Amino acid sequence: MDREELPPETPGEVTGGTAAEAPDEGAARRYRARVWGGAARSLWRPSVDGTVGGRLRELADWTDAAGLADADLDAYGDGLVEALEERVAEELGMPAAVFFPTGTMAQQVALRCWAGRTGNPVVALHPLAHPEVHEDDAFRTVSGLRTVHPTDAPRLPTAEEVRDHPEPFGTLMLELPLRDAGFVLPSWEELTATVEAAREREAVVHFDGARLWESATHFGRPLAEIAGLADSVYVSFYKSLDGLSGAVLAGPEDLVEEARVWLHRYGGLLFQQYPAALAVLRGLDTELPRLPSYVAHARVVAGALGDALAEEGGPGWFRVHPEVPHTHQFQVWLPYEPDVLTAASLALTERTGTCLFRRWFSPGAGGPPGVAVTEVTVAAPGLEWTAEDVRKAVRDFLALVRG
Repeated sequence: MDREELPPETPGEVTGGTAAEAPDEGAARRYRARVWGGAARSLWRPSVDGTVGGRLRELADWTDAAGLADADLDAYGDGLVEALEERVAEELGMPAAVFFPTGTMAQQVALRCWAGRTGNPVVALHPLAHPEVHEDDAFRTVSGLRTVHPTDAPRLPTAEEVRDHPEPFGTLMLELPLRDAGFVLPSWEELTATVEAAREREAVVHFDGARLWESATHFGRPLAEIAGLADSVYVSFYKSLDGLSGAVLAGPEDLVEEARVWLHRYGGLLFQQYPAALAVLRGLDTELPRLPSYVAHARVVAGALGDALAEEGGPGWFRVHPEVPHTHQFQVWLPYEPDVLTAASLALTERTGTCLFRRWFSPGAGGPPGVAVTEVTVAAPGLEWTAEDVRKAVRDFLALVRG
């Protein structure tokens, strides 16, 4: 699972004290969650920061306001789930869509269906793509698929790399944006050329659109035009739309009908899913229209972070990546051990009530030692931050890092 599907900080009860006093890492994790979740100021408030009662009341209030309080309950994918599928298919300009409990399942099914139709079980994708990094080798173990990598550069493959790859493949999968490379996107011209190169090889194209919703600003195109480049698209609901869970696979009607069969076979045909469906419908109404403003302000925040880090000169080396974010999420790299920076992030919130960063991580296998990376998300709470607010928070954070 990735760092969002299993949130690094899961809320829960602790009995007081500080993270340093916590008897084990589970208690320390819960303590961090309470501190960051209770911050007076934050760039982003993930849904896991809330409480059961608070989340249920918010959803009930929206359900009343939307006139859905008297809607029929669903059973095995009808009712509200069907309404959600139709809504998402319309948003993406696709003929049909099917709701899945997880994106991992949705993409497993999509790619095994395409493998059966093309007669080729090989999927071309990036080595940093979600199925390669976060799914415990499920493609191979569960679905019998094999992967090849047109490039290992920290970006999506170019048309030339797709066209010249020496091994045949039946499907090209493109993650938009490529999260583990820094939420990066190609240009519109690069994307269309890459898709065309796959078509020249008679391969189908599948978009991992877990974060497709916030990519429209970068491309300067409506969602339907972006999704229309692909043969099928998966989109997630809990990442950017503040849903509880779930995903949709959208594409041709015959593919979607086949996917429904595999949904059942994979154990994903749940008896009732109306809370998840309602949360998604709310996100489509409330969060989707606001995503362009989050992307625009993420660029302000990233610029102020870079300026402050350069002005302070304390870290010596740093990186804000991309310098101009492609979505409302980006990376920050600093030359310290992850534990040092996580402790400073926690201390900043404890002392000032401001949550600038959360957990920091090592860059993974092959990454340089003594360097840590974190992901920054800018959403509704972050719109209140000015560039000076960001610079001050960076100064306070670095003072804690230096001790």
